[in-house]
Amino acid sequence: MRSATRIAGALVAAAVMAGALSACGGASDGGSGGGPEEVTFWGSWSGDQAKQLQAQADAFNAAQDEYEVKYVAQELVEEKLLTALASGSVPDVVLWDRYNTPLYVPKNALSPLDEYIEADGVDTTQFYDQAMGELVVEGETYGLPLLVDNRSLFYNTELLADAGVEPPTDWDSLKDAAEAVTERDGGKLSVAGFALDDPGLFNIWLRQAGGQMFSDDGATTAFNSPEGLEVLEFWQGLLDAGVYEPGFGEGVDSFAEGSTAIKYDGPWALTALDEAEVDYGIVRPPVGPDGDQGAGMGGFGLVIPSGAQQPDGAWEFIKWWTTQPENGVDFAKISGWIPANVEAANDPYFTQDDRYQAFIETMEYAQVRSSIPGASDVEGKALIPALEKFLGGETDAATALKEAQELGDRILADNAQ
Repeated sequence: MRSATRIAGALVAAAVMAGALSACGGASDGGSGGGPEEVTFWGSWSGDQAKQLQAQADAFNAAQDEYEVKYVAQELVEEKLLTALASGSVPDVVLWDRYNTPLYVPKNALSPLDEYIEADGVDTTQFYDQAMGELVVEGETYGLPLLVDNRSLFYNTELLADAGVEPPTDWDSLKDAAEAVTERDGGKLSVAGFALDDPGLFNIWLRQAGGQMFSDDGATTAFNSPEGLEVLEFWQGLLDAGVYEPGFGEGVDSFAEGSTAIKYDGPWALTALDEAEVDYGIVRPPVGPDGDQGAGMGGFGLVIPSGAQQPDGAWEFIKWWTTQPENGVDFAKISGWIPANVEAANDPYFTQDDRYQAFIETMEYAQVRSSIPGASDVEGKALIPALEKFLGGETDAATALKEAQELGDRILADNAQ
């Protein structure tokens, strides 16, 4: 099931990249001597992923002679952007976690792109609706969607075949398969049947149980519910069955090493798994007890910060990458990411690859995270810490949800003032 095209593409990208990264950021005053104007591109991706981004920028640079895009990796890119705004030296374009848009528009960090979109007749319906919606705040558009992702279910084909089980389709078959493939050596867990290591995916499980994170009006949390309790009871059943232990495989890719049989992961994992020569398959997330589907859509867009010195060049780069489907497909071949452009995402490169098929099908019902003010803090400061205590055996399910609800509701109330 490995993709030779993907691996070859990655090698080409590495070759193209050689010596391309700059050591420092900041917008340029432009080219000299009549050369192309420099466009500074920031993002949080580093290492091999930085090489992938620069390879794509190099393709844009080769496609025209007016602008030259250079990628500069930045840790904590959103915070760095605020610092740059204060100093008056900002990049021209940023690889942007779309979820952050409503948090940074009020800080005047981003430039609206509606005039560019209208002038060039860009049809924003060519992108996944929810991805596009994350970049629109109070009727103004602050970027275009670039990449989408969701967590689908990865499984080790050899381990499942040896155990005589099929890939899971619902919670019951997930538990059965996880139990069947779990292995112990002298009582010590050696092969985990399922990686229950990311409480941040609770919202996906909650949708599968038929529940929701917040009330319809967004004023309160809604996860302390029969559906939320059902999720944690299922998790407890997996722990009681011994298919996972907190901390198992920590610090390594246990799935790539063959010591985890089933896990949730995203398309970014494909390249590394191909290189590790893992025999794996991917199916859509299992449905919940009543057949409810649940999946989360994440991903990145491209934005232009306020005060960018080369906004026109930044826009040309954004438009080239996001609105020309072939460019989105080309980036997938070196990175594994799925384009937010629907036509590109349904290119035969994806639809004829068994691994991508599950991701593309899941996109049909995947939902983005809530944009309710304070929603990210509810998850990060209230819910996930409570779920970590639950998974660690420090508290029971009902108490974990109750404590998370109480703190979460206070966070929402504070943000509503």
